[in-house]
Amino acid sequence: MKHPVRLLALDIDGTLLDSQLRVPEANLVALRRAHDAGVEVVLTTGRRHRFALPIAGLLGFDLWQISSNGAITRSTQGETFHRDLMPAGLARALLRHMAPCQEFAVVTYDSEQRGALLIQSAEALHTSIGRWMEKNAPFIEQVPSLADAIAGDPVQAMFCGPIAQMRRVEAHLAAFPHAAEITVLKTEYEARDLSMLDVLNHGCTKGPALKRWAAHRGIAREGVMAIGDNFNDVEMLDFAGVPFLMGNACEELKRNGWRLTASNDDSGVAAALAAVGI
Repeated sequence: MKHPVRLLALDIDGTLLDSQLRVPEANLVALRRAHDAGVEVVLTTGRRHRFALPIAGLLGFDLWQISSNGAITRSTQGETFHRDLMPAGLARALLRHMAPCQEFAVVTYDSEQRGALLIQSAEALHTSIGRWMEKNAPFIEQVPSLADAIAGDPVQAMFCGPIAQMRRVEAHLAAFPHAAEITVLKTEYEARDLSMLDVLNHGCTKGPALKRWAAHRGIAREGVMAIGDNFNDVEMLDFAGVPFLMGNACEELKRNGWRLTASNDDSGVAAALAAVGI
């Protein structure tokens, strides 16, 4: 290979997918070419593992996914490498503290049955993430109290809604007495007036998960390329030796100095791979 890249960490929403939630053909061609050239492709996403599988299936080859913002590393064939779950007691304390924000909350478990996703209220979530609610309906269980429903270690708690509302939720999260024991990751889409705050175990982000996987594969960070577009990609981009930020990213992220590629509507993934000779 003429390029130094051995591992490609690739975000999904806002990166691999265009604004119509489709994978541009140019991206598919480029990723298959990279795979054939010996580059390992890993999808790194805020989506839970199962919700990312249909996208992975479009690529045409087996791969590993770092899902739920780093909490789960699992292959598309179902083999698990690592899990980083939130202790149940911490989750209960968090949800009791966040009771005023319960209408925006989803709790995720690492399972594939009804109850994998717990909600306390559906109306606000349908307004903000209606398509997600419809596609995940078989796994959603509505409960009277999220805190009381915690029966084991969840993957995460998520709060999502309009950006202004999530700013207030973020401030309430910052006042959590055990804030030092959690990680809060933000994903924001200004054009959709949508913000998602994922609350995970302390230190759980895409960055450490990618570092762990690269070490397992025996790949130094100089051989790791990462492409992302949002705030939850920051740690991943910081770790990668070859980081690319999507052209559709916000101006705040563009000030970090990562190399820019085209937007997700202009096949920015394919453009980034071409830029490094893949």
